[in-house]
Amino acid sequence: MYQVVSAADAVKRIKSNNRVYVQAAAAAPQLLVKAMADRHEELRNVEVCHLHVEGEAPYANPEFKDSFHVNSFFIGKNVRHTLSAGNGSYTPVFLSELPLLFKRNILNLDVALIHVSFPDKHGYCSLGVSVEATLAAISNAKIVIAQVNKQMPRTHGDGIIHHTEIDLFVESDEPIPIHNLGEPSAIENKIGDYVASLIDDESTLQMGIGSIPNAVLSRLTNHKNLGLHTEMFSDGVIDLILKDVINGNFKGVNPGRALATFLIGTKRLYDYVDDNPFIEMRTSDYVNDASIIKQNPKMVAINSAIEVDLTGQVCADSIGAKMYSGVGGQMDYIRGASLSEGGKAIIALPSVTKKGISRIVASLKPGAGVVTTRSHVHYVVTEYGIANLYGKTIKDRVKALVNIAHPDHKESIDKAYFELI
Repeated sequence: MYQVVSAADAVKRIKSNNRVYVQAAAAAPQLLVKAMADRHEELRNVEVCHLHVEGEAPYANPEFKDSFHVNSFFIGKNVRHTLSAGNGSYTPVFLSELPLLFKRNILNLDVALIHVSFPDKHGYCSLGVSVEATLAAISNAKIVIAQVNKQMPRTHGDGIIHHTEIDLFVESDEPIPIHNLGEPSAIENKIGDYVASLIDDESTLQMGIGSIPNAVLSRLTNHKNLGLHTEMFSDGVIDLILKDVINGNFKGVNPGRALATFLIGTKRLYDYVDDNPFIEMRTSDYVNDASIIKQNPKMVAINSAIEVDLTGQVCADSIGAKMYSGVGGQMDYIRGASLSEGGKAIIALPSVTKKGISRIVASLKPGAGVVTTRSHVHYVVTEYGIANLYGKTIKDRVKALVNIAHPDHKESIDKAYFELI
């Protein structure tokens, strides 16, 4: 029915000077990327491009710099070192626009490495826990190599592909990488309280993975008729769905369904989404399209930041000029929520770093990227309260943001700002 080979034989189709796309997040095909890295002695100048990927990224070893160069569309911890080591780079792109880089042949692909469920009786596989730009990559790539895994959940939505779209199959039976969330800290719980107070019944939510989103979700058990339209989610939503808190009944887009473009969590999450028609996995140019997002009334976008200046500029992708993560989908959702009827765009972050440095600052660090402009942000939330910036003057913004800064830093950042102007 289809051609099954070993991982070592499959990656022989990768040649020097090729550009390779790797499916994102928890769907990164570990067998294939490890087999590709094993060929480092014979390959030269292979560009490996992807969003954040879970698991190992052995091709990112600086010792293999002559063999592989990492091109990150969103920088994960496992490849962050490549930027300073010289064997990696970052391409700024909204997650909503990433598929266009392939569709418009801005980035031509030689090989796509993907991770799918076993074909069903009709010959269809599922991209499982990550769709994002993978369909565009499959259409654009000259060769498609799939790790077909008995443990990959079969999800509904866009990520259903026929086995004839795949050139080579490598069969496996191994767990999907998991991401365990610890208990939120007292500070994160306080932020969760404030954010939850901004969420009305019948709202539709976008939030990422982490302790603050987890804290927010834990405080929504008494809410009613919430929806989910988000680029990704984790285990925190499951109990709210089971309790009918999240049911999607009042969504403007795909009512009665929870939308995402990738998932990261524990085995409980992967088991829950398997063949579950309530969960719909869509491409990132749909899920992250602001013109679609805004059709959900009371759309609430909850995102984080590295630092926020006193005028409301949000840096979320770099520490100064040093790239840390990426643009991702923050602006897609900030804009979509802002244009939604009754929508709210929220930036939530602790007031200080683990080293006690204020994250509410007089001015962003030199070289810092502005992911969300001062014109786009609505609310900024720390453990010290909520600053509503929408429609406010610069003078009012400065006062509101100083009020939610850590008490140890309020006076100094206020003084530093007025020395700048």
